[in-house]
Amino acid sequence: MVPMPEIAKPEWRTSDAPVPYPEALAAMEARVEAIRAGTAPELVWLLEHPPLYTAGTSADPAELLDPGRFPVYPTGRGGRYTYHGPGQRVAYVMLDLKGRGGDLRLYVWQLEAWVIASLARLGVKGERREGRVGIWVVKPGGAEAKIAAIGVRVRRWVSFHGTAINVAPDLGHFAGIVPCGIAEHGVTSLADLGVPATLGDVDEAMRDTFPEVFGAAAAGVAA
Repeated sequence: MVPMPEIAKPEWRTSDAPVPYPEALAAMEARVEAIRAGTAPELVWLLEHPPLYTAGTSADPAELLDPGRFPVYPTGRGGRYTYHGPGQRVAYVMLDLKGRGGDLRLYVWQLEAWVIASLARLGVKGERREGRVGIWVVKPGGAEAKIAAIGVRVRRWVSFHGTAINVAPDLGHFAGIVPCGIAEHGVTSLADLGVPATLGDVDEAMRDTFPEVFGAAAAGVAA
């Protein structure tokens, strides 16, 4: 068997102050081009945004319930409307997917698995649901609620956008939209579940679990 080449570890960046969405988008697009050109390494960028809504490529204007509440930014990622704001850990993931096997479905599965593994480190069972984007939990009493959003865009086999985990945001701000087009289920957070985790705790869990998920499978080695 010919050994697979080792994949270099991505650069990690954490922004302490909330990053305006247009600034983050411009930075992601520039980094994607640099990764594609081979002039910059892959990047995982952990940040918060000021309160805002983003509209994915499948967004239905009827699902923007309170248009004047916060700025609304069109975005090229997949999905519908979502909320970003303080207390939410956004992870923008810029990886060379072609160098990692060229499998987009695998990449989306890995993003989901990464969030699930990170939540498990904090004592929370996150789960996938058929036909529903994102990561879900079962709350006491049996109701299901979304705790993390997934939104992906790929340009010339380099990924950007990523995932957003609700740590302790104001959940009332989700009322201005139909989150990800799913009206029949609610939204939750670690704080809402009674988990006293900080953004730093979530960052540590995400750093620790990233190699577990994006390691052998990302290099094309059968799990």
